[in-house]
Amino acid sequence: MSRVAAVLVAVAGLAEVLGRPEAVGDPVPLALGALAAGALVWFRTRFPAALLVALVAVGAVSAGGAYYPFWHLYATLVLVHTIGWAYELRSRAGLLGLAAVVAAWAHLQTRLWTDPPEVLISAIFYVAAYTTGVALRRQIDRTRIMAERAVRLELEREYAVRQERARIARELHDVVAHNVSLMTLHTGGVRRLLGPAFPREVELLHGVERAGREAIEELRLMLGMLREPGEPSPPGTLEDLVAAAGPGVGLTTVGEPRPLPPGAGLSVYRIVQEALTNVRKHARATRAEVTLTYAPGSVTVTITDDGTGGGADDAAGTGHGLIGMRERVAMHGGILTAGPTATGYRVTAVLPTG
Repeated sequence: MSRVAAVLVAVAGLAEVLGRPEAVGDPVPLALGALAAGALVWFRTRFPAALLVALVAVGAVSAGGAYYPFWHLYATLVLVHTIGWAYELRSRAGLLGLAAVVAAWAHLQTRLWTDPPEVLISAIFYVAAYTTGVALRRQIDRTRIMAERAVRLELEREYAVRQERARIARELHDVVAHNVSLMTLHTGGVRRLLGPAFPREVELLHGVERAGREAIEELRLMLGMLREPGEPSPPGTLEDLVAAAGPGVGLTTVGEPRPLPPGAGLSVYRIVQEALTNVRKHARATRAEVTLTYAPGSVTVTITDDGTGGGADDAAGTGHGLIGMRERVAMHGGILTAGPTATGYRVTAVLPTG
């Protein structure tokens, strides 16, 4: 809009100056003044109050004769509108801008309108330009506030949904998964007690165990979807994560590395990320070590540090501390241990990989 307004001011000014040679007199100063006014309007959003003062000076220099060019009035009203839009009236810049508007209006009275009705009309022009700028700024501020509020409400809604999903996942794990696991375990115990003397009963119990294990696996998948719906893949490798943690963090791999299932690999990444966040923010540690151990059917990740601060319960990272780690490990039927050692703190997670 600034460019359009600038071009219109310059073109209208040149048309006025060149179209009325008998009234204008020497057209060169007024034509140059019209171009200068267009240039000032072009940059009107940067320093509108200073540009308005400069525009008054341009008008005084270029229109030194009896003829007052109307391009100067057009450009002045554009800058007055911009001042109303750009500055808050209660601020220092707003007061300076208003002072520049009053000065420009006073200059106009010395050149164009001197009768009381004409002075009133010019004041109406200036007030209209200024108030429309203020109204535009308030509308923009209102729209921005509403957009920020909408974004905040959406974030709060997403957070509430995640919290409810996490609560449901915890209840399912603590009650349903635990009871199904006990049922499967007890069924296996009864099957072994019966022995080969009851082949039909043993076969039926085999079926119950198989169904229980399938139910537990399906429940783990459902817990994973509830706990982190649509969670993306890790943003990088463990090497990248450890390197980003700083020079005091090392990574050791034991065993033959192999691709992990997507769920297990993501959980290993998040556990290491959570533990290192705790080391950095809470443990007051100078050294940390991440050990990744590959074994047949499982992977173990151990994070140790030499800090003296709180444990993983105090972490404020993306996994909600020790609770988040336990839930991630439980989804895979693994084991998590965490606690202080003689030299610091250790977190160990064992995840089956099939």
